[in-house]
Amino acid sequence: MTNSEIKHISSLKDKKARAEAGEFVVESEKLVVEAISSGFEVKLICYTGDNVDRRIVSHPAAVAVDRKTMDRISLLASPSPALAVIAMPAVPQSDVAALAADPKALCLALDGVRDPGNMGTIIRIADWFGIDAVLASKDSVELYNPKTIQSTMGSIFRKKVIYCDLVEAANLFAAAGAPVYGTFLDGDDIYSSKLEGHALVIMGSESFGIRDYLSPSVSGRLFIPPYPRGGSGCESLNVSAAAAVVCSEFRRFLLT
Repeated sequence: MTNSEIKHISSLKDKKARAEAGEFVVESEKLVVEAISSGFEVKLICYTGDNVDRRIVSHPAAVAVDRKTMDRISLLASPSPALAVIAMPAVPQSDVAALAADPKALCLALDGVRDPGNMGTIIRIADWFGIDAVLASKDSVELYNPKTIQSTMGSIFRKKVIYCDLVEAANLFAAAGAPVYGTFLDGDDIYSSKLEGHALVIMGSESFGIRDYLSPSVSGRLFIPPYPRGGSGCESLNVSAAAAVVCSEFRRFLLT
């Protein structure tokens, strides 16, 4: 590899550089294999060692590098044997309207979720529970942050994530006759609520919850009660843990 190529890959650790190049990096054999199988455009694969997955080694964009080079280009503290540079796919804003109009679409919306680990975990949860898409406010953490990518464990290649105006998105779902749910500490017990399969479910950040600008758009306020009911030592759930409970309860309710 040339120094120019090495510098380019290393630069993708920065959000601005990723946005300008329209590229992001994934690391680990698992994620690189997921990328190859996903239909995303794989621009370059670097691998080191003799025991790398054959699907990586045989890819036309694959290049063998030594350990020193991998150390230079890796964005991780402990470099893995494989790294890939992927083109960012285009996600049209019109997809939000299409989801709102789809009578079977169940979507999550994230309001100001800024922790990359939480973002990635929620995308993974959405993948597990068959959520159709994850919408995110424009001030939520970037999808292609390396920590977000690692936390998705490959779900980034299977689950649509759309950054958009959440008020507009909520209005589109409401106009289509779909409820807009939100999680609040003063909401109705989710375990005794009637839930709809075509809906938008908004999750707020741990710090602020669903913010004031968005709360009027919510038609159904939900609450995950602690056990024993009536009190718990902790003030709230981590947003990714809450998302797992909410998604699980929607799927359980809709299947019964």
